[in-house]
Formats: sequence, C-alpha cells, structure tokens
Amino acid sequence: MGQKSFLIITNHSYMLWQFRRELIGALLELGSVTISTPFVGREADFAAMGCRMIETPLDRRGVNPARDLALLRFYRRLIRREKPDLVITYSIKPNIYAGAVCRRLRVPCCANVQGLGTAFERRGLARLVTVMYRRALRRARTVFFENESNAVAFFRRGVADPARSITLPGAGVNLDRCAPQPRPDGGGATADTDTDAPVRFLYLGRVMREKGMDEFIEAARRLRRTHGGRVRIEIVGFFEDDYRAAVAALVGDGIAVFRGFRPDAAPFYAACDCVVLPSWHEGMSNVLLEAAASGRAVITTDIPGCREAVEHGVTGWLVPPRSADELYRAMAAFAGLTPAQRAGMGAAGRRKMEREFDRRVVVSRVLDALGLTESAP
Repeated sequence: MGQKSFLIITNHSYMLWQFRRELIGALLELGSVTISTPFVGREADFAAMGCRMIETPLDRRGVNPARDLALLRFYRRLIRREKPDLVITYSIKPNIYAGAVCRRLRVPCCANVQGLGTAFERRGLARLVTVMYRRALRRARTVFFENESNAVAFFRRGVADPARSITLPGAGVNLDRCAPQPRPDGGGATADTDTDAPVRFLYLGRVMREKGMDEFIEAARRLRRTHGGRVRIEIVGFFEDDYRAAVAALVGDGIAVFRGFRPDAAPFYAACDCVVLPSWHEGMSNVLLEAAASGRAVITTDIPGCREAVEHGVTGWLVPPRSADELYRAMAAFAGLTPAQRAGMGAAGRRKMEREFDRRVVVSRVLDALGLTESAP
C-alpha cells in the first residue's frame, strides 16, 4: 500500500484531539495528514505528531449565508490545492460544504455524522439541511454514524445510502486514559465502608440549553433543599449559551461549584460519584463513555447517543429528556444508595465500556471501512 495523503476537515481542534487522535496516529502511519480546523487548542500537539495544520474560519453554530459561502469557497480552494487521496469530515458544516466540494471535484470523501443537532428540530431549517446533506453525501465513499437512530433518520430522508453507511459506537473511549481511580478524599462511591463524605455529582460539558442546563439547574436546587450538605455538585465546562448569571447564582447560593473549562477531565471524574448529563440530543456522548470507563455511574436522558452508554438500573439511570422532576428523582435516588451500591454501578459501567466501546476496536473498524488495512498474506 503506497503512501496516501489525508485531509481532515472539522470544526473544533480540541475535540478532534480529545477523541480522534488515535485514528489520526494510525493514518500517519499510512501517509501524510493535513487538518483544516479553527484553532481552539491542541494545534501544537497535532503538529508534534506530524500533522500539517491549516487554520480555518468557521462559525460553528451561526447561520450566516455570507460566512457560509466564504467557507464553501475556502474549502474549494483548499481541496484543489491539496489534492488529497481522501477527505474525512466531522460535524455538520464540514460534512455539507466540504462534502459538496468533494462531490463536484470527484475527490473521495467520507463523512462523520456526530448527531442531528438543532438543525433537524426546526421544520424549515430541517428541510434545507436535508437537501444540502443529500447533495453533499451523494458520492460519499462512506458515511459514519454514531447511533442507529441518526442513521435511520438519514435513510428515511434519502440523505445517505445504507449500503455505504456504517454505525460505530461513537469515537469509542480510550480505556487506558480513562481508568478507574479512587476518590481523592477517600469517600463516596469508592469507599469500602459508609462514611460521612458527601455524594458528589458532576456536570461536565458545554454549558448550554440543549445539554439540559435548565433542567440540571432546577434539579440541583431541589436536591440541595432536600439533601443539604449530604450532596456536592460541580460544573466543569465552557459557556456556549448565556448561563453566566444562572451559574453564578448557583455558586452564590452555595449549591454548586463552577470550575470553568479544564482540558483534563480525569481529576474531575475521579473526584465525583456520578456524572449527570441531561442532554436533548447527542451523536454519542463522549462524556458518558469517559465517565463510565472511569468507573463512575451516570444519569442521563433516554435519547439516542446517551442510552447506548447506559444499562438502566445497572450502570446508571435514564430519565426522560427535558424533565427536571425526573432528573431530580434520579439524583435523589442515587444519593440514597450505599457506597457499595454506587461503586457497583461504576464497576458495571467500566465493564460495559470494555465490552462495547474500546477505541482501539473503533479505529480498526474505521480503517477497515475505508480500505486502509492491508490484507493478510
């Protein structure tokens, strides 16, 4: 197999590093890798691996025709100049705009659909995005989905061809980096015997409405009223919606501690007993995979992209989306468990990750799907 040139196009360099660097390492063994992305962190790490980095102006969440047209033109110039053997795209705008360029230039391309997002919740926008996706993916070599529900939604809309589509367990999880650790204070779910240590809940992720932040805030306030100092709540992440005042009020009222964005999540998983993610939609939640691999129970919503990471009642609990009442009940129920029961949930979650979500297996499946593994003699 000769040396190949790969062009990876994405909307977030930090997220690519967190969840795809093992795949990129495998691609580097087969040839050269160029990454087109907004520079928001980890660019130097990719460069140290041997990747060439191209900073790309991209509005991740906005819908601005002029900016999107400029992005389309940027991708057209980029792909014509680079002449890659394969383009790999992640997230909606790279999938649509870079995918459309690849179709017109007849450059091999594979797209990664990492969730449907809000675009498919708004009827008018959903129609437009469906048409754009359908055109962009018409000649895609492979379309990767992170859960079956998203794949079926694309098939029903005629966006993707089932014969050229593969569903993966998200990006998987690195089981070595996310290893179970005891709580630093010796208490909680990892304690051998019951202690007076409080039960610690963690929200880790973008602080935004679609991650269920309204429900989380309401549930946290109720939990504090009913359980007092027997629980601790921590929020780690960065603001994508304007929740600064609401989070500041939680902190000011002594209900939660806000840590802001932290590049290394491992210490926060280790310090908690349960990770809470009341999201409205996901492709496959990496936070849930990392939490479970770290030996922590999870409470999340019963939606595609979250339910796959949880065995209800065994590794955590699933609650209806957009329900602060059910979220509170699940958190209160978890707080009422013994340390041994909490530890049992976390251990069961780790076993589930080992069985179903090993990132090494995911990387191997991607390479196989792209025809990048050499046949055994």
